[in-house]
Amino acid sequence: MTQTALYQPSAEWQANAHVKGMAAYQSLVDEADRDYEGYWARLAREFISWKTPFTQVLDSSEAPFFKWFADGRLNASYNCLDRHIEAGKGDKTALIFEADDGAVARVSYSELLTRVAQLANALKARGVKKGDRVVIYMSMSVEGVAAMQACARIGATHSVVFGGFSAQSLRDRIQDAGAVMVITADEQQRGGKALPLKAIVDEALEGGSCPTLKDVIVYKRTGGKINWVEGRDLWLHDVTQGQASTCEPEWVEAEHPLFLLYTSGSTGKPKGVQHSTGGYLLHAALTTKWTFDLQDSDVFWCTADIGWVTGHSYITYGPLALGGTEIVFEGVPTYPDAGRFWQMIEKHKVTVFYTAPTAIRSLIKAAEGSEAVHPARYDLSSLRLLGSVGEPINPAAWEWYHKHVGGSRCPIVDTFWQTETGGHMITPLPGATPLVPGSCTLPFPGITTAIVDELGNDVPNGQGGILVVKKPWPSMIRTIWNDPERFKSSYYPAELKGYYLAGDGAIRDADTGYFTITGRIDDVLNVSGHRMGTMEIESALVSCTELVAEAAVVGRPDDTTGEAICAFVVLKRARPHGDEAKAIAKQLRDWVAKEIGPIAKPKDIRFGDNLPKTRSGKIMRRLLRNVAKGESVTQDTSTLENPAILEQLGQAY
Repeated sequence: MTQTALYQPSAEWQANAHVKGMAAYQSLVDEADRDYEGYWARLAREFISWKTPFTQVLDSSEAPFFKWFADGRLNASYNCLDRHIEAGKGDKTALIFEADDGAVARVSYSELLTRVAQLANALKARGVKKGDRVVIYMSMSVEGVAAMQACARIGATHSVVFGGFSAQSLRDRIQDAGAVMVITADEQQRGGKALPLKAIVDEALEGGSCPTLKDVIVYKRTGGKINWVEGRDLWLHDVTQGQASTCEPEWVEAEHPLFLLYTSGSTGKPKGVQHSTGGYLLHAALTTKWTFDLQDSDVFWCTADIGWVTGHSYITYGPLALGGTEIVFEGVPTYPDAGRFWQMIEKHKVTVFYTAPTAIRSLIKAAEGSEAVHPARYDLSSLRLLGSVGEPINPAAWEWYHKHVGGSRCPIVDTFWQTETGGHMITPLPGATPLVPGSCTLPFPGITTAIVDELGNDVPNGQGGILVVKKPWPSMIRTIWNDPERFKSSYYPAELKGYYLAGDGAIRDADTGYFTITGRIDDVLNVSGHRMGTMEIESALVSCTELVAEAAVVGRPDDTTGEAICAFVVLKRARPHGDEAKAIAKQLRDWVAKEIGPIAKPKDIRFGDNLPKTRSGKIMRRLLRNVAKGESVTQDTSTLENPAILEQLGQAY
């Protein structure tokens, strides 16, 4: 936050970018200020092919349940595939798939459309129709992207569940969505290992726990041995065989739910974030074009998983809506060694590279430990733009990324956005915005972000506060599935004057007006760019009923993952020490991995006879945060019922 280095766009960047210089950026901002609805309407007509053109732009009559382009009709899959083929680009490469073992497959727009159409026809043959929910539980693959596009093609609403989530997490999402089908794979291949997917689906569906579900479609990825339920389970290659290679798109209204994506909240129950078709697709395409300055010749690589919103917006929809060429990578950045990303950039001549600060920090560590995997050993000259996503990138990592990966010539777009926003909200535009390491800089044109106090009043630049968005925007969350009241209370609290609450704190530089995100203001942790509710992890720990009486979870800064999960646990037996404590801590980590997924494993577990509580019984989490960070507790503890507990919690296992 004290970073003052300023990196100006080069003359070449300013001359060739879609948004050329700060005057062009300001012109777009001014256009949106003058005629907000007219600005978005112009872009919606420019970026989207409409079957039925819209006449309404923004409907605020039921705010905060805003509607955009409501009387227009379109199809997302048509916009991502057919229209490029109709424009003569059918032979252009859409996806370059690199498998975990390095095998490469290239899929053209025509080939991808054929796959999507055949799968769409197979889904219709199984009775899936417009408005039905389909859960996709797959690893990174062409089939995963095709499954999402096939759902969009027939008007089914997809809900992709990250392949690292447990059976219980998957069951919760199938149940909440009322899904009629799961599309999965026998196994996934990551880091040289075959990991189960179908077995986890089987566990999630045990005992008839998901009564709405009829079919499980299975992609044969590894050929590993799996359980088979006759009448429910079907091979993907069997259901698509013989299906027609064309499928008329289902033309849906702009507000039709394109997808649900479950994100952690501060309560134990995941939130089904609902996105529309028209407004979402517009912002995914628009931000891909302006933030990444996507050109027809680019090879774009977003390293996110399709199980996260980044994989939705910047793999499955944004680049394809623009007719781009992109990488889909099955593996992990450290297999077979930590030079994998650099080797792939060299091999595929990647021009735009978009990854997470967590990955960058872990690769810095690897590069400093071994010259063999240092980016300097690879030819990265094809790169022209770098991006960062998932959490704020610290200035030191930014500088390393800029120097060693970008050769001190590639701008870095440090993008702030959320599952709920659908696309970038605050981000540099590479041909316009001077860059400051550690800052996401300025709002995307047409997005009205501000920093306010607890009553919604603007705070002066240089003073921290709560990040809000003052006006609705096309790709915004429409509601929480089946829970409109939770949507209103979570994102539009009464005290904030009708503004959208991002849930993050931020500060604006007194001189430049640049934004820096300071972290979550609620009980949600950001671990390696994955959002997890503390309550969700606490609930998982306490569900280990034979061992755990009580648990509290907080975050602490971590050099690699951004935040680390720290759990404070009271057992139903005497407080353990030494090897016994280590063994129980491992047991609890494994339990959390089973209940939620490996990404939710606490890094530190601390045992106490009790938790620090006020006399009214409230856990004093601010003290737990001090303990987790290894800071001495200097705050007033006179309201604590049991101050001696703090000493017990000092030992981490």
